[in-house]
Amino acid sequence: MAARVARPERAAVVGLIAGRARRLEAERSLEELASLAEAAGAVVVLRVLQERPKPDSSTFLGIGKVRALAVSCAELDVDLVVFDNELTPAQLGHIEEELSRKIIDRTQLILDIFARRARTREGKLQVELAQLKYLLPRLAGSGAALSRLGGGIGTRGPGETKLETDRRRIRARIHSVSEAIEQVRRRRSQLRERRHKASVPTVALVGYTNAGKTTLFNALTRAEAQASDALFVTLDPLVRQVQLPDNRELLVSDTVGFIDRLPHALVAAFRATLEEVANADLILHVIDAGAADRDRRVAAVRRVLEEVGAKDVALVDVYNKNDVLTADERRRLQEQDSSALCISALRRDGLDELVDTIASKVALDVRRVTLRFDPDDPADRERIARTYRHGHVLEHETRDGRVSITADIPRRVLSWLERPSAKPE
Repeated sequence: MAARVARPERAAVVGLIAGRARRLEAERSLEELASLAEAAGAVVVLRVLQERPKPDSSTFLGIGKVRALAVSCAELDVDLVVFDNELTPAQLGHIEEELSRKIIDRTQLILDIFARRARTREGKLQVELAQLKYLLPRLAGSGAALSRLGGGIGTRGPGETKLETDRRRIRARIHSVSEAIEQVRRRRSQLRERRHKASVPTVALVGYTNAGKTTLFNALTRAEAQASDALFVTLDPLVRQVQLPDNRELLVSDTVGFIDRLPHALVAAFRATLEEVANADLILHVIDAGAADRDRRVAAVRRVLEEVGAKDVALVDVYNKNDVLTADERRRLQEQDSSALCISALRRDGLDELVDTIASKVALDVRRVTLRFDPDDPADRERIARTYRHGHVLEHETRDGRVSITADIPRRVLSWLERPSAKPE
């Protein structure tokens, strides 16, 4: 007898237009929430957008709207209701009591998707940490909302068995997972150190989820990483080597996609991974050129880059999917940002110009300095060797027992060569 296939959960997505929020922005956010729900495996059968001066402290939408929502959910056989805003434990409890259905908010939904997509031990640890930090303040007074495992969306992932544990056990687990992630951070730091020693520059691909980063990554590296028209397909970072036209080599890393209102717990948990971006020599910000809310997505990515300490890294905006634009739209885009590149990673249009831009940016990432060393100091002798290994030496002079070297040095290794006995002039 064939195994019975469980039907997808039927979901309602609910948003709120409050205060000065604009309807168009709220509608786009709700549409994105529906896409997130579908990425988690649900079928969205109901969309609700409520307008009120501010969220109701008890039921978020107001008791009348919640009861009307309950009727609609019953008519459409809804299993799951997803709110576009983060709910307080009290709101969660009251809404669940009125609707008699599973209720989750945007943060829980994103955490669920990350739990589904994590493949490596590192990725699973980071998702679990984010889930635990989200659950901890919601244990008190949350009652049935967090005390039972209903299965399905919002309850999956490495941290799901912690829903019934007390705060002490969750704090102990947070400590344990944090220590494991710190070990990951140290290993990544050691790998970056090795790359710097080999003078291999790193280019990080960042962008809003589903902007086409992985497709571009595959095109640049000739890799076959999974790419699809879905949200958060790439969770665990990928790093591959690329050879430039001048035969220099660099590393390209594909990172997790960003999203507007990315849960702070996730940003904090993925800091070890996102350090790859903060320590890159160049960031390629991949933008979906055809997205109707392109500016909002760009702003969301900029906020996350600032949060992870990457705002000062050299950045190039790369408008992907230009094949969906008309000639006039492409011209206006170029006029709006003359330094931006327009490409189609899928069709490989504009990749030559992109590679040339990467090559020029990496090549210009040098500084001409004069360094002075003490040849009797073992540490300085190592620095002299590194100067020759990484830089282009223009002049080497020994006078009065001191060594003076003038060289063009990559910025990424200059800090290792600068010390009181070897300072640039």
